[in-house]
Amino acid sequence: MINIFTDGACSGNPGRGGYGVILEFNGLRKEISEGYDHTTNNRMELWAVIAGLEALKSINLDITIYSDSKYVVDAVSKGWLWKWEKSGFKDKKNIDLWKRFIPLFRRNKVKFVWLKGHAGHPENERCDRLAVAALQQPLLKKDPWPERLNNT
Repeated sequence: MINIFTDGACSGNPGRGGYGVILEFNGLRKEISEGYDHTTNNRMELWAVIAGLEALKSINLDITIYSDSKYVVDAVSKGWLWKWEKSGFKDKKNIDLWKRFIPLFRRNKVKFVWLKGHAGHPENERCDRLAVAALQQPLLKKDPWPERLNNT
């Protein structure tokens, strides 16, 4: 079983953003974080999950993802994502990231667990610190955010 803990953060929404990820497997632990120049909190929450899944090179893994994002957890657990996919993501946001997430999800056995944010869960708190530190870096990546690019 692989545990992936994730969190996203944004200073302004949209604004500078970052995500933090912790992967745990057989006593091993890896941390990942990255910051973006102009993004949203929901994008960072979803990007954290994607980064965690992309870090795994094998398939058919048993994975539990812990996230404080109702947006991400409910979209998958309540089946909204699959309805969005069937409708071609009509009127939905973050389509680029959801399309990147779906094949990663389908190649593994993924379960989501929602955690209350800022409630003292050690890994969630660490992911939050990683995400905030990432967005505070002086040089941030450009988020290829289609909605922003089409609206500016």
